[in-house]
Amino acid sequence: MSESGDIFHPPVVVRPPTRGARPYRRVEIYGRTVGRATAPQDVAEFIRRAGVDDPDLDDPDLVAWRGGDRTVWSQPDQPGADQPGPDQPEQPEAAS
Repeated sequence: MSESGDIFHPPVVVRPPTRGARPYRRVEIYGRTVGRATAPQDVAEFIRRAGVDDPDLDDPDLVAWRGGDRTVWSQPDQPGADQPGPDQPEQPEAAS
């Protein structure tokens, strides 16, 4: 490591998938959120709009995938995830 403490960060960071019925991954370019991606094609489009004509999503010098690689688009289910916790109130059921 150099004296200056420079650490390389790829310009594109794809954050971990969200939980829920419609998970997405937040995409940042140079530290600025540019959108929500639901598939690798969305990430590629954000990068194209930033000026890279043919982005290689597997290039670690371009894209840092957090919380899973380009094939991961949802969080694994956790046992009891649909049950309220001890400090969470139960949600009322919708009337029919």
